[in-house]
Amino acid sequence: GHCSAGDCHSLLLQSLCPSAGISRLRRPSTLYPWRRAPTLGRVRRAWVIPPISVSENHKRLPFPLVQIKSDKQQLGSVIYSIQGPGVDEEPRGVFSIDKFTGKVSLNAMLDREKTDRFRLRAFALDLGGSTLEEPTDLEIVVVDQNDNRPVFRQEVFTGRVLEGAVPGTYVTRAEATDADDPETDNAALRYSILEQGGPQLFSIDPLTGEIRTVQVGLDREVVAVYNLTLQVADMSGEGLTATASAIIMLEDINDNAPEFTRDQFFMEATEAVSGVDVGRLEVEDRDLPGSPNWAARFTILEGDPNGQFTIRTDPRTNEGVLSVVKPLDYESRERYDLKVAVQNEAPLQAAAPRAERGQARVSVQVRDVNEAPVFQENPLRTSLAEGAAPGTPVATFSAQDPDTQQPQRLSYSKDYDPEDWLQVDGATGQVQTQRVLSPASPFLKDGWYRAIILARDDASPPSTATGTLSIEILEVNDHAPELSPPWGSLCSTPDRGSGLLLGATDEDLPPHGAPFHFQLSPSVPELARNWSLSQVNVSHARLRPRLRVPEGLHRLSLLLQDSGQPPQQREQPLNVTVCRCGQDGACLPGAAALRAGGAGISLGALVIMLASIILLLLLALLVALLARFRQQSWDKRLLHGLQDDLRDNILNYDEQGGGEEDQDAYDMDQLRHPAELAALGAPSGRPPLRRDAPFSRARPQVTRALPTSPADIADFINDGLEAADSDPSVPPYDTALIYDYEGDGSVAGTLSSILSSLDDEDQDYSCLREWGPRFSRLADLYGPVEGTASWTQRADLRGQSRHA
Repeated sequence: GHCSAGDCHSLLLQSLCPSAGISRLRRPSTLYPWRRAPTLGRVRRAWVIPPISVSENHKRLPFPLVQIKSDKQQLGSVIYSIQGPGVDEEPRGVFSIDKFTGKVSLNAMLDREKTDRFRLRAFALDLGGSTLEEPTDLEIVVVDQNDNRPVFRQEVFTGRVLEGAVPGTYVTRAEATDADDPETDNAALRYSILEQGGPQLFSIDPLTGEIRTVQVGLDREVVAVYNLTLQVADMSGEGLTATASAIIMLEDINDNAPEFTRDQFFMEATEAVSGVDVGRLEVEDRDLPGSPNWAARFTILEGDPNGQFTIRTDPRTNEGVLSVVKPLDYESRERYDLKVAVQNEAPLQAAAPRAERGQARVSVQVRDVNEAPVFQENPLRTSLAEGAAPGTPVATFSAQDPDTQQPQRLSYSKDYDPEDWLQVDGATGQVQTQRVLSPASPFLKDGWYRAIILARDDASPPSTATGTLSIEILEVNDHAPELSPPWGSLCSTPDRGSGLLLGATDEDLPPHGAPFHFQLSPSVPELARNWSLSQVNVSHARLRPRLRVPEGLHRLSLLLQDSGQPPQQREQPLNVTVCRCGQDGACLPGAAALRAGGAGISLGALVIMLASIILLLLLALLVALLARFRQQSWDKRLLHGLQDDLRDNILNYDEQGGGEEDQDAYDMDQLRHPAELAALGAPSGRPPLRRDAPFSRARPQVTRALPTSPADIADFINDGLEAADSDPSVPPYDTALIYDYEGDGSVAGTLSSILSSLDDEDQDYSCLREWGPRFSRLADLYGPVEGTASWTQRADLRGQSRHA
């Protein structure tokens, strides 16, 4: 049938009661969404279809939801369709419509937690496909069911709270969630504590889940950790439930004072030692181990006025460790009664009860042992004059035995005496010298000598003490000052020069050295008439002539005295060279020889110098003779070797020319006889230049005139050398070798390698054998050669002879 306005209102009410209304429907309602309501005035649009509610998890499928119709055509002539999520969009196939009847059905179970509503579009077409009505909206609302349990965000919640906290102190908060509709009771959560495992000390807010303390009495020393079982339920506590745990830990406070386990402790300590532990003091504390509320701190209240004991805390056991920090002495005190107290590092809570055993007594018995002797003064410092004779007393380095109740005898010995200078009396410890100590000893450091003395008792086992003896060697004035140097020079007139500056040195150390006193020798009164001495500083004086003094060497006598006690003095000679000076006060050159001759060298020094010169001359003569002897032996061996096998012992010497085959590289014209130069004639054209010679260096050769007398030969040779040096056509690697000009008509002929090749075969060299063994060898070389030796071999042998 048709739906009136009242019918639509009834359908809207059914949609607001989703589960009950829809479950009672046997057939879907019919809606006319395109019908217009009759009005008196303006025309209203079609009715808006109210949302259609359907419960999630509906199992009877397919389930009819609604039927839509159009009144413009008869039944069967309208085609209906729907579009949207759940139809042709994901999730597909949830809803469907009968295209002829317009009935909309639910085809699948709905889950509100995934999709809480669907918005569809409904269409009405005629059989030809033309639109009969405008598309209208169809909204389907999924009604929630309590199908999800609440879930805690954590399986275990943890919290901390101080022990002794007041009621209402916040501890922690539990949180849970529910996937159902938060606008319904399905997600209305309520919290509760199911179990606390003891008194009801904690509570939880049912709405917020905050856990707080509810009463006093939280004591960590009784219960340190509380385990709570929590529950959360939906439907305001009446629906589905879930559980979780809450672990609450109590934090420690210093509400327990430390206490000694005993009222009195007994211990024993050895005398004469320090840095050793004596015993342990046990304490108890109920607070958290390792925390400042548990850590103990000990104090000695009485019985230790000299601070010989201390107590430290063992961090592992919290015990007090009593130790000795200063050596104990059994002879002075046999027993110590200490009063000690203990407290925590952290301050005790005001409400905490006081400890019953916060203090204790400690009795320490001192055990007697054999103690080492003790030197009363260590190190012992004393002084002794240098050069002290053997047997001179130095000091008495004695010790005492602290064991007064066990009288013992002490003995003394040396442990360190690098110069073996001292002698120690074994019974008394008296030290004396046993020889003279050298001032140059390497063990004398800054005037101090150090030795180590041992003192030993006769106990079993014996004890030994070590003492250091430091001896200051006092300087003694045993050296007179000396002039340095004992010579000099000055001008002969008082008005020239600055005089002669004299200096002095002294081997003694201060205060036995400078200032020095310079004085002309009183034993020679005439010195004071010609000379004057003036003090310059503590170590120098200036000598000047009082009047003009003759030039030459003057020997003066000076008396030098130091400032030691008693003072040492010495009369010393001074060699003064007097010279003639210029305006600047310097000796003139004419007086240099005289000045050098009188340089103040003593006779002994002159003798030594002359002897040294003679010895050097003799050594030089000896070396020359040896060299001469070796040269002769070498020459004999060389000639003997040449006689054995001439052709197998050719000696190569430095080359001085290229030979006959090298005339193109060397200008041999400079070596030729001057008379032959004109005969040979100058080569036509310009002489060839060296490859490295620039053209600018080339200059024409000047024709040189031949010497007309033997005196002009030297000039001729020098001119030739200069011409060869400046001529770029000569070779760069060698210079022209100019030999002495021997004149015309020489019977012996020339030895030049250029001309000798012309007539060597016609020369007779047998006359050379009359000049000795060496010239005999030369005659053999230039004489006829037996066998079939070639001309080249002979030329090579002759070339070697020339070099020899």
